[in-house]
Amino acid sequence: MLGKQNTQVAIIGAGPSGSIAAALLNKHNIDCIVLEKSTFPRFSIGESLLPACMGFIKEAGLLEAVLAADFQFKNGAAFHKNGRSSHFDFTDKYTEGAGTTFQVQRGKFDKVLADAAQKQGVKIRYRHELLSLDLSNKPLLTVADENQQQYQIEADYILDASGFARALPRLLDLEEPSTLPPRKAIFTHIEDNISDQHFDRNKILISVHPDDSEVWYWLIPFSNGNCSFGVVAKESFFEHYPDDNIQALKQLAMEEIRLAIILREAQFPNPSGEILGYSANVKQLCSDKFALLGNAGEFLDPVFSSGVTIAMKSAQLASHLLVEKFAGKEVNWQQQYAQELMVGVDAFRCYVEGWYNGQFQEVVLQENPNAKIKQMICSILAGYAWDKNNPFVTQPQRRLQTVFELCKP
Repeated sequence: MLGKQNTQVAIIGAGPSGSIAAALLNKHNIDCIVLEKSTFPRFSIGESLLPACMGFIKEAGLLEAVLAADFQFKNGAAFHKNGRSSHFDFTDKYTEGAGTTFQVQRGKFDKVLADAAQKQGVKIRYRHELLSLDLSNKPLLTVADENQQQYQIEADYILDASGFARALPRLLDLEEPSTLPPRKAIFTHIEDNISDQHFDRNKILISVHPDDSEVWYWLIPFSNGNCSFGVVAKESFFEHYPDDNIQALKQLAMEEIRLAIILREAQFPNPSGEILGYSANVKQLCSDKFALLGNAGEFLDPVFSSGVTIAMKSAQLASHLLVEKFAGKEVNWQQQYAQELMVGVDAFRCYVEGWYNGQFQEVVLQENPNAKIKQMICSILAGYAWDKNNPFVTQPQRRLQTVFELCKP
């Protein structure tokens, strides 16, 4: 084994939460090492950002690089179910902050963030993988480098930004079953060839299957004429479709009347991907030695594109607390990190559950909504799920039930 190294913060993963956290810490001259087991660019799902992300990107000093990358402009979300349609303009929302963002190919987007962080001085070690972890004293990480040579890093604190790899939950036995039922997503990138004049490329389109309201589609346009196209359902639903995911996607697209029109000339030249049982939870989000960021801690569901927003929010919260910690201030990680992060996570969770039980579908598809209520809901959909002045954040279940009772058929 090679020698032992020292750093203030070890960050596992160079995705959005890892790059944001590292850039924020670097601004305060806090030494950190980012360990990334893959090389960039690499494929990842979660391609439709929310406007709230822009504030985190700007604070980390990475906005200029993102703006220069020519990603697809995004200003809202559109919904369609059995001939009913609605849309939300993210600039017409209750909470202050950015009202527009981008739809991104994550391989390119994650590399843009990581490269920009490196230019600021952040140290990222690609193809370095965390093998084991000892928390008995100071956190001690055993790492394998790109040549499979092992070495150790002693850190004052660890941020797990490993996403679906969930490095620390796996090593520390922190994983816990999700409160959400297991679902499966199948997806691909298509050459969309969309000529329909009513289709808005500046919005993600969420469509509901005509025969099963728990089955939904995403269509995320990119600036290069392609789209990310996917379907989410319980695993048993897909038993009635071809084993070949591309053929299943083609068949499913033709079953939804709006998508059948939009994608009538689409080509499917790329391989498919799938994720099964993606929702995740943990026994604890943090301690005085580590914090789990984004998907490493909890992942809900892709329906409202909340994953990257939660990841970036967790990076911001943890970084701010580490700045206080290294300045000699007392930090209560459970109260200041876990409880604060869960304000937004729980708000998103309420609307995810409401989507699948049908209540939130009725709310977002309401024909003549109250303007003020729509603005409050729009803030959640735009990612501002930590705005405690918004009643739909602080009392999500009560507010959703009330609005549903008013608008249900």
